[in-house]
Amino acid sequence: MPTLLPRSVSRTLLPLSLALLLAACGGGPAPAPEPAPAPPPPPAPVCAQGESALVQAPQVPAQPQREPVEAAVAAPVWSAPHVPGRVLIVNAARLQAQDILRGVQTRTLGAGVTLAQTPAGEADAAFAARLQAQGLQVQPDYLYGPLANPNDPGVPGNGGVALVAGGVAYTQTYLNRIQAPAAWTFLQACGKTPVAAKTAILDARVDNHPDLVARIAERASFLTPEAGGSDIQTGHGTASAGLVGATTNNGAGLAGVTWSGPLMALEVLGTQGGSTSSLAQALNAAVDGGAKVINLSLGRPLEANEPAGSGDQVLGAALTNAAKSAVVVAAAGNTAGDGVYFPASHPDVVAVGALGTSEAALACYSARPSTARPRGLNLVAPGGAGNCAGATNAGQMLILAAGGGYTLSAGTSFAAPLVSGAAALMRAANPALTAAETRQRLVDSANTSVAGLPRLDVNAAVRAATR
Repeated sequence: MPTLLPRSVSRTLLPLSLALLLAACGGGPAPAPEPAPAPPPPPAPVCAQGESALVQAPQVPAQPQREPVEAAVAAPVWSAPHVPGRVLIVNAARLQAQDILRGVQTRTLGAGVTLAQTPAGEADAAFAARLQAQGLQVQPDYLYGPLANPNDPGVPGNGGVALVAGGVAYTQTYLNRIQAPAAWTFLQACGKTPVAAKTAILDARVDNHPDLVARIAERASFLTPEAGGSDIQTGHGTASAGLVGATTNNGAGLAGVTWSGPLMALEVLGTQGGSTSSLAQALNAAVDGGAKVINLSLGRPLEANEPAGSGDQVLGAALTNAAKSAVVVAAAGNTAGDGVYFPASHPDVVAVGALGTSEAALACYSARPSTARPRGLNLVAPGGAGNCAGATNAGQMLILAAGGGYTLSAGTSFAAPLVSGAAALMRAANPALTAAETRQRLVDSANTSVAGLPRLDVNAAVRAATR
């Protein structure tokens, strides 16, 4: 069982000295901006670093329309974990009244995708081959899982080795490591609350934790029966949501990277994981719901015969569509030798690796580029010491736990939400930034002064957003 900390555990936050950064947002008259023709109604001002005036952000561009899934070039990989007994038909618009599907149970998922139940007594791959022979594009309904730490008994959160009692009070040391308090100070000096743009958490069920009840604006479940029901024990979704948005400055519990702002809790992982179809539908729902940031603390390693971008065309298309309007962030994976997992390996996704206790090296468990899988990491952030050599409880991540408590754990799952929180602060501080612009400034602002790792720097990212 996870080791729960007392409900009264307190956070340690640096005092906010607004006077220190007033010069970043003011200091002398600035030239009047040239009037723009037919300006739209002005939204909230952006604090421009190094300028004295508050620059009015232009109107946010219209949200792009979701496009149907295009034909894939990668062959489906039936050896990869997938939901048995069904296949996904990608170019469903070409189905018409084909005899091959007569008597087959189907369900439309949207964006040109149809789910078809494999006929009794037939293997999925054989059914798919028959469909392909008729000119249809098909693939498995791949299975994805949460990316917490490996299941070694001694890893905090797995409950295998009893910890010595003593009531030690742990603090969120990772907040200082990513310069979150400095970013909060900068925003407050600009007259802003560290608020998040709408952020979607695609994960296991998010609990009604006291530190989250004020933050969850929308809930939806996309689980199918094969997912095994809601995962109410591990608290994986609750932890991911809390790292982005545990209610801050409320005198209790933990502090999220963002202090306030709406979160979408979209359940896609059950006790047996989650499927391509569930994830694709949730991504589409996040986009339709106006999410500006999407966090995916989940994934799967690619098979040896699977293309670098994954053979999961359906999920890949949903990710590409989502990245047009949202910054999509994913955990890289928790095995060091398998390359970056999918969906983090998708080119439109920000792939996040994990630091342990050192700033100069990845955690021993963190996924990273390999010879066979050279896709690199866009950013790294603290993810906890895990079961790496010399690991102690003090080196783990202090996170929310299901049932209203707190626990210690580790994994790239807990590094990714820190990056998502930074992106959410950026898009709230400057609503004029597009998803692509936000992603670029987020990655470019990384601190690479130690060992060349692109380490998340929330303060630098927020300042970059307001230039």
